Amino acid sequence: MSILNSSALRPSSLILIGIPGLESYHIWFAAPLSIIYIATVLGNVMLLLAITTVLKLQKPMYIFISQLAFSDLVLSTCAVPKMLDIFWYNSREIQLSACITQMFFIHLMLVFESSILTAMSFDRYVAVCNPLRYHSILTHALIAKLSALSLLRAIVVIVPLPLLTLRLSFCSRCIAHSFCTNMAMTKISCADITVNNVYAMFVSLFLGPVDIICIALSYSLIVRLVLRLPHKDARLKTFSTCSSHISVMSALYVPFFFGTLLTLFPNRIPVHVHILVANTYLIVPPLINPLIYGLTVKEVRQSMYLLLQNCKNRIRLWASSRVWR
Repeated sequence: MSILNSSALRPSSLILIGIPGLESYHIWFAAPLSIIYIATVLGNVMLLLAITTVLKLQKPMYIFISQLAFSDLVLSTCAVPKMLDIFWYNSREIQLSACITQMFFIHLMLVFESSILTAMSFDRYVAVCNPLRYHSILTHALIAKLSALSLLRAIVVIVPLPLLTLRLSFCSRCIAHSFCTNMAMTKISCADITVNNVYAMFVSLFLGPVDIICIALSYSLIVRLVLRLPHKDARLKTFSTCSSHISVMSALYVPFFFGTLLTLFPNRIPVHVHILVANTYLIVPPLINPLIYGLTVKEVRQSMYLLLQNCKNRIRLWASSRVWR
């Protein structure tokens, strides 16, 4: 593979290395990643169909879950197909415009998911602490406003990243990563990247902690109320209503902040470890979110089961009609 180097250049395409240091093992990553991606798409599509087609699931919590499923689909589809292209076929070239577009949508969906999880913590707070006014507080109009605000916040915050990247010149075409990120692209730049780094630091260290503080505040109020309940069974039942949300939050935030922590030690930890951790918080949450909600939320589980049964019956009818023909 030829690597183009010069004092400053604006190439029309870039080269994604994949997982530096583990290039010979790419083919071994390809098969499980393909299975994970297929399961991710099927799981999130089923979750979306179950929520959008069943009237009893037209409730605030399930609407937020459907938005998570949609963002998970976009997030995984932005990154995984190109990763599979690299791992299966060693096709590493990507157009500069496509790389910047991929970077934009990946960061956009991560911020959007964090915002939706924050809104869901407010939903859980109202459901536990003020259940009698739940439907009067969380109206469809308020949910629409919260969702629009979450998306608008993500767009406003992330749009500067591709704009700052577009002004850069590059000393190399090779990105030591399996997908395009702001940090990976600034590393191959010849220009002054101070503004890029400062803004990326602001996004990482300000937005995430702000969302976590809001979520922690909601759950502190929930815990305070739950501990006042006289019966243990009532406390456990109340806590169980929040278990799926807590699991989804853990799946998103724990790998993300572990990866952020690793960036503080860039020279002590191998590059491939950084890349594998980054891949984890991009691949794992979209896979396990539909599993968590499909297994732990009774209404969603029943709706997904009915959806599978309907698909199975339709396939049988189609197959029998083909046989009679």
